[in-house]
Amino acid sequence: MRARTRTVPLLAALLLALVTPTAAAASTDSDKPEEPELLASGLDGGSGSTVGPDGALYVTEGIAGRLTRIDADTGDATVVADCLPKRVAPVGGAIDVAFLDGTPYVLVTLVSKEVGGNDVAGIYRIDGPHTCTVVADIGTWSVQHPPKTTFVVPPGLQFALQPYRGGFLVTDGHHNRVLFVTLDGAVHQVVQLPNVVPTGLDVRRSTVYLAEAGPVPHRPGDGRAVSFEGTTSPDLREVASGAALLVDVERGCGELFGLSQGDFPVGQPPATPAIAGTGSLRVADDGTFRLVVDQLDRPTSLEFIGDTAYVVTLGGEVWRIEDACNDHEDDD
Repeated sequence: MRARTRTVPLLAALLLALVTPTAAAASTDSDKPEEPELLASGLDGGSGSTVGPDGALYVTEGIAGRLTRIDADTGDATVVADCLPKRVAPVGGAIDVAFLDGTPYVLVTLVSKEVGGNDVAGIYRIDGPHTCTVVADIGTWSVQHPPKTTFVVPPGLQFALQPYRGGFLVTDGHHNRVLFVTLDGAVHQVVQLPNVVPTGLDVRRSTVYLAEAGPVPHRPGDGRAVSFEGTTSPDLREVASGAALLVDVERGCGELFGLSQGDFPVGQPPATPAIAGTGSLRVADDGTFRLVVDQLDRPTSLEFIGDTAYVVTLGGEVWRIEDACNDHEDDD
């Protein structure tokens, strides 16, 4: 049964394995956001999220193979679709969601035969509660077009999905690249990156913001956000750096916010979650990521509705942080 709270007020990583969640905390200084409040819990493998046309949050549940709607005010949870491939490994399954022309699309990863599954790794269109249609087989394309960087998993590990110019931008944190995928299933490489582990995405007008977790062990100095425009040999420009295991970026109140999953456990392999309770919400400030809220428990994705931030966690929770922007004005 899904628990929820009516207390209003919120927040891969190449990761995902259910863990015991810890409460989030925030500074009590008067110029800081409100203390995070639990909005919803009980998601079966929380991962990616987006704000839908109706103003609600939509969250992927990788373990269950579901897309779920979360009311941003009450935390009420409603299953939108239960037809997505379920996770077959500690990482993957339905990992992110985006809307295009009012229709939800879900990014699914690490479910193909190469990793012990029987499904397509790619983008699925949600046609109904029990009907999901594959529109792009990214896993097969990735096997046929291996990256220039070192890799272990031929289909890659796709992480984030964003609408862009009538199609979608997709990050692959394992193959270290950004792809552009059209609705007819064509896949094109936008940029091949070195071993920087690209994760979250956000798009504002023609500008793309990209989070980089940095190579294992994901040191704070390696976590950065960059921006670019276009899909043909784009020039990447650094926006801010200094966030450990950066898993998402999001524009809010005219500023760029970054979501740090936290401190990576020493000696652990790639795709291992951060240490519990070390995650944080940060804002780009003069080339660095300044702390806004800390002690978040393995956050995976970030959304803004007005000046309120919503954070999904690995443990299947959604947290709400009111006044996350402080006195920033919304010019987006």
